[in-house]
Amino acid sequence: MAAPERDYVFKPHERPMMPGSPASPDHPTLRRVAYFVIGVTVGITGGLGNALVSANTQNIQGSLGLYSNQIAWLPAAYIMTNVSMSLLLVKFRQQFGLVPFARIFLPAFVAITAAHLFIHTFATALVVRAMSGIAASALSTLALLYIMQSLPASWRLKGIVLGIGIPQLTTPLARMFSSDMLERGQWTILYVFELGLALVSLAMVFWLRLPPSERMKAFEKLDFVTFALYAPGVALLCAVLSQGRILWWTEVPWLGWALCASILLLSAAILVEYNRANPLLNVRWMASRDIVRFALVAISVRLLLSEQSYGAFGLLQTLGMNNDQLIPLSTIMLLATIAGIAASAITLNPLNLGRPVFWSVALIAAGSFMDADASNLTRPAQMYLSQAMIAFAAVYFMGPTLLIGMLRALSKGPNHLVSFSALFGITQSLGGLAGSALLGTFQIMREKFHSHAIVQSIVATDPQVATRLQQLGGAYGKVVSDPTLRSAQGAATLSQQVTREANVLAFNDIFMLVGFLAAFTLVWMGAKQVRMYITGFNPMAEPLAAMARMRAQ
Repeated sequence: MAAPERDYVFKPHERPMMPGSPASPDHPTLRRVAYFVIGVTVGITGGLGNALVSANTQNIQGSLGLYSNQIAWLPAAYIMTNVSMSLLLVKFRQQFGLVPFARIFLPAFVAITAAHLFIHTFATALVVRAMSGIAASALSTLALLYIMQSLPASWRLKGIVLGIGIPQLTTPLARMFSSDMLERGQWTILYVFELGLALVSLAMVFWLRLPPSERMKAFEKLDFVTFALYAPGVALLCAVLSQGRILWWTEVPWLGWALCASILLLSAAILVEYNRANPLLNVRWMASRDIVRFALVAISVRLLLSEQSYGAFGLLQTLGMNNDQLIPLSTIMLLATIAGIAASAITLNPLNLGRPVFWSVALIAAGSFMDADASNLTRPAQMYLSQAMIAFAAVYFMGPTLLIGMLRALSKGPNHLVSFSALFGITQSLGGLAGSALLGTFQIMREKFHSHAIVQSIVATDPQVATRLQQLGGAYGKVVSDPTLRSAQGAATLSQQVTREANVLAFNDIFMLVGFLAAFTLVWMGAKQVRMYITGFNPMAEPLAAMARMRAQ
């Protein structure tokens, strides 16, 4: 039997939809504004720390003296814990309520971040990133709940769209102002800023709490057995995806062993859950046709969005651009992200949640094809429109995608929400990691192909090649007097130019690949939309009807 926090007696219209969620009282306008401001602050706090690290990996790598494979562990450690904790946090709120939820995770995050300011080692950086992943999973939930409280009951679905979109602002924000922070101090200034945000969020959350929630006994002993299998399985999979393209998939034996162990652990977790009466992960529901189709669409779009995070920014960095020179592009992406969040909330139609996903894929396809003619003269200005389109699509699809799965889960019962939380975390976090791994591997292979093709056409006896070598060597005439050394330096410079051109061609291949994959996904989704219109069958009608019945009860 569910019991409310502090034995609060709810009015019929105030009762939470499910245990662990706050009640829905009628708030005055000023309190709604406060809830919205806190929700935005908490959402940005949860995502900005990892965004700052991801946007400044080269600076952090140099400060800590790390190799490229070592620095890749920092974002991987974040994802490892972020994906896993979503499995437990829903039940934690259901059993212990919202107040302990906030009191445990926010202070713990503050303490770990503060400790890292005094212990500057790679090991502590990994611990902070892992703890940040746990805290971000909790903070994203808090942000969502606060923003939903700021809106009237009729706009709660729009509140979900806003709540899931706000943390996406952190990536362009991190690229916009992190360079100025780094100029004022070492990379630890990023952690100082993260700590400041965490303290502000902590004060706000303790100043204005969420309404009380109902509680129920949620955890079972086998839940922890499943988590003990699921968490290391996901962590090992993250390790393989983050390190595979750097160490190379077939060169390091531990990658294969880690992948095998991940498959075994996740299979064991599925086996435990499959035979449970009250599973933590409802494997049967997750394996149903509708949910599998939902997962395929969600992870496909997340893979395609790696065109921006890995493709566009990877190309510009290859051409010598740094965060200072990318500020105008990041500003445009921030504005496009804000527009995407607003458009997604305003145009939300619960009866046709697939339409925003369809148009998002169309924008990704168009933006990718626009970027596919890059050259060594490409600069951020040539990517303003294409990257704005992709940034808009990145948030325009996310809210409706979340609602599709959430409504399906809640229509089957509150217990299915844990399974959906795990599934959504896998499709988004692991999907992004897998996208970078896929595109990174493809880029390396295509760079080798183009480099070989270019080198094959370079012959020292060719007059044009000889002239280019002489020109490149002549640039060092004032500092290198030995003709042999000048010639060698000219050859080395030509080799660098060949590598640069090969990389540019490889990134163009990435853009074309993403464009064609997006076009294929678009055709498949379009066929589903046409079929829905012809048959009159609406897949969201049944979940919405079930939700209406739950509210009536």
